[in-house]
Amino acid sequence: MEFIWETPDEIAKNLAKRVKRIRKRKGITQVQLANRCNVSYGALKKFEQTGEISLLSLIKIAMELNLIDEINDLFTTPVYLSIEEVLNDSR
Repeated sequence: MEFIWETPDEIAKNLAKRVKRIRKRKGITQVQLANRCNVSYGALKKFEQTGEISLLSLIKIAMELNLIDEINDLFTTPVYLSIEEVLNDSR
Protein backbone atom coordinates (compact mmCIF):
# COMPACT_ATOMS: atom_id res chain seq x y z
CA MET A 1 0.00 0.00 0.00
CA GLU A 2 1.28 3.44 -0.94
CA PHE A 3 1.72 5.99 1.84
CA ILE A 4 -0.03 9.33 1.30
CA TRP A 5 2.22 12.19 2.36
CA GLU A 6 -0.35 14.97 2.11
CA THR A 7 -3.38 15.49 4.29
CA PRO A 8 -6.81 15.95 2.68
CA ASP A 9 -6.64 19.61 3.68
CA GLU A 10 -3.30 20.06 1.91
CA ILE A 11 -4.59 18.33 -1.22
CA ALA A 12 -7.65 20.61 -1.28
CA LYS A 13 -5.53 23.73 -0.83
CA ASN A 14 -3.17 22.67 -3.62
CA LEU A 15 -6.12 22.04 -5.93
CA ALA A 16 -7.47 25.50 -5.11
CA LYS A 17 -4.07 27.06 -5.86
CA ARG A 18 -3.99 25.36 -9.27
CA VAL A 19 -7.50 26.56 -10.11
CA LYS A 20 -6.63 30.08 -8.97
CA ARG A 21 -3.50 30.10 -11.18
CA ILE A 22 -5.57 28.97 -14.17
CA ARG A 23 -8.20 31.64 -13.48
CA LYS A 24 -5.54 34.36 -13.27
CA ARG A 25 -3.74 33.09 -16.37
CA LYS A 26 -7.00 33.47 -18.29
CA GLY A 27 -7.36 37.01 -16.96
CA ILE A 28 -10.63 36.33 -15.13
CA THR A 29 -11.42 37.96 -11.79
CA GLN A 30 -13.07 36.09 -8.95
CA VAL A 31 -16.26 38.11 -9.45
CA GLN A 32 -16.31 37.38 -13.18
CA LEU A 33 -15.77 33.66 -12.68
CA ALA A 34 -18.39 33.47 -9.94
CA ASN A 35 -20.94 35.20 -12.18
CA ARG A 36 -20.09 33.11 -15.25
CA CYS A 37 -20.46 29.77 -13.50
CA ASN A 38 -23.28 30.66 -11.11
CA VAL A 39 -21.22 30.08 -7.96
CA SER A 40 -21.38 32.68 -5.23
CA TYR A 41 -18.44 35.03 -4.97
CA GLY A 42 -18.09 34.05 -1.30
CA ALA A 43 -17.88 30.36 -2.13
CA LEU A 44 -15.23 30.98 -4.81
CA LYS A 45 -13.21 33.25 -2.53
CA LYS A 46 -13.38 30.70 0.30
CA PHE A 47 -12.33 27.93 -2.09
CA GLU A 48 -9.27 29.83 -3.27
CA GLN A 49 -8.27 30.59 0.33
CA THR A 50 -9.05 27.30 2.06
CA GLY A 51 -9.71 24.65 -0.58
CA GLU A 52 -13.24 24.11 0.73
CA ILE A 53 -16.05 23.95 -1.85
CA SER A 54 -18.98 21.77 -2.77
CA LEU A 55 -18.44 19.22 -5.49
CA LEU A 56 -21.18 20.78 -7.60
CA SER A 57 -19.55 24.23 -7.39
CA LEU A 58 -16.15 22.74 -8.28
CA ILE A 59 -17.69 21.12 -11.35
CA LYS A 60 -19.25 24.44 -12.40
CA ILE A 61 -15.89 26.19 -12.04
CA ALA A 62 -14.13 23.43 -13.98
CA MET A 63 -16.68 23.71 -16.78
CA GLU A 64 -16.20 27.47 -17.05
CA LEU A 65 -12.40 27.13 -17.10
CA ASN A 66 -12.54 24.33 -19.71
CA LEU A 67 -11.22 21.79 -17.21
CA ILE A 68 -14.19 19.43 -17.25
CA ASP A 69 -12.23 16.64 -18.97
CA GLU A 70 -9.96 16.52 -15.93
CA ILE A 71 -12.99 16.13 -13.66
CA ASN A 72 -14.47 13.47 -15.93
CA ASP A 73 -11.18 11.56 -15.90
CA LEU A 74 -11.09 11.24 -12.10
CA PHE A 75 -11.10 7.62 -10.96
CA THR A 76 -11.29 6.23 -14.51
CA THR A 77 -8.01 4.32 -14.44
CA PRO A 78 -8.29 1.59 -11.86
CA VAL A 79 -5.37 0.88 -9.57
CA TYR A 80 -5.54 -2.71 -8.43
CA LEU A 81 -3.78 -3.80 -5.29
CA SER A 82 -4.73 -7.45 -5.49
CA ILE A 83 -6.12 -10.08 -7.85
CA GLU A 84 -9.30 -10.04 -5.78
CA GLU A 85 -9.85 -6.39 -6.73
CA VAL A 86 -9.45 -7.28 -10.41
CA LEU A 87 -11.97 -10.08 -10.07
CA ASN A 88 -14.42 -7.91 -8.12
CA ASP A 89 -14.18 -5.18 -10.74
CA SER A 90 -15.41 -7.50 -13.46
CA ARG A 91 -18.58 -8.40 -11.55
